[in-house]
Amino acid sequence: MAGVTDHTFRELCRRFGAALAVSEMMSSNPLVWQSEKSQNRMGHRLESGICSIQIAGADPQQMAEAARYNVDNGADIIDINMGCPAKKVNKKMAGSALLQHPDLVQDIVRAVVDAVKVPVTLKIRTGWDLDNKNGIQIARIAQDNGIQALAVHGRTRTCMYKGEAEYDTIRSIKNSVSIPVIANGDITSPEKARFVLEYTGADAIMIGRAAQGRPWIFREVVHYLATGEKLDAPSIAEVRQIMLEHVQGLHQLYGELAGSRIARKHVGWYLAEHDKLGVFRSEFNGIELAETQLNALNDYFHKLAAT
Repeated sequence: MAGVTDHTFRELCRRFGAALAVSEMMSSNPLVWQSEKSQNRMGHRLESGICSIQIAGADPQQMAEAARYNVDNGADIIDINMGCPAKKVNKKMAGSALLQHPDLVQDIVRAVVDAVKVPVTLKIRTGWDLDNKNGIQIARIAQDNGIQALAVHGRTRTCMYKGEAEYDTIRSIKNSVSIPVIANGDITSPEKARFVLEYTGADAIMIGRAAQGRPWIFREVVHYLATGEKLDAPSIAEVRQIMLEHVQGLHQLYGELAGSRIARKHVGWYLAEHDKLGVFRSEFNGIELAETQLNALNDYFHKLAAT
């Protein structure tokens, strides 16, 4: 979710009921910390809720230093990424590539836990590939070395995001450790959230891609789990209000030019249901000015409400 779950997006998700919003993945390499991208991701003291910062890397001491750096800058929780399947991350032996090396997993976990006084959590996949599902082994290493909670995505690294997530391995992991386990993968509706919780016995669920263009999914899930009743979909007027707030927040966070460009993908997600042929999105993607973007969105929604 790097490039998506920035401060603006996290604040929206919290407002709609997400109990914890984890930051974008941050490199443990100190050489990149002063880049504009990293600096945008390190404004931890602006967070309105619990600040969980996710770090990635393959060197135990660099990971420990990154953990200390982020805690000094306001992190309440350090989350270690061993779940990212992206090639550019894995070729550096970070993310889910680490699942191939349990000894290195242990060294990294131990170094980070020893480096900070805040809770340390871990995100993993079920294994490297279908023939090497070692999620239980990794979970036990995590528990034995001080990890406070474990999030598990129900796919291997080689699965990427193809096919369907499976929850049998998550259930087995939950039955193998005593620390909280958070189930993740293909949780796209309130009904699916309840099913995954009940099937796996997990202590919580994590929602990622299903919140893109739909941050109100957290409100829907919380209400359904509490009452068994489904909320009505948000009105066109509410979607417009949420999207405009999101886009304006991106303009403020990144500046007019970069914010306008980053807003394009979010607008595409918000309007996927309404602009199925992508006609408006194509026009919107050509707009460079922040004010022009907002005017175009207002005009689109006025026309949508009139139909």
